[in-house]
Amino acid sequence: MNNKEFISELSKQTNLSTSATGKLVNEAIKILEEHFEQNDVVSFSSFGSFEVKKKMERISVNPTTGKRYLIPPKLVLAFKQSNILKEMFNAE
Repeated sequence: MNNKEFISELSKQTNLSTSATGKLVNEAIKILEEHFEQNDVVSFSSFGSFEVKKKMERISVNPTTGKRYLIPPKLVLAFKQSNILKEMFNAE
């Protein structure tokens, strides 16, 4: 499912216009981005939580040349699913 399909499906379920739903989704994403920039944890009950984590620098090796190089530290967005979501997928 891509962004356009998601907005269309959400529009049908909420009985809002597609343009209004698109604006709503875009504003929600902007709010999430602002909180991620502040390193806040964003949690959705029965879905999971998103957290910005720092990956430490590390040394990697090019398998072809054997040359070692340093990968600098970086921030990544991590997702941890809720127990409800985990149970839903493991019930099958």
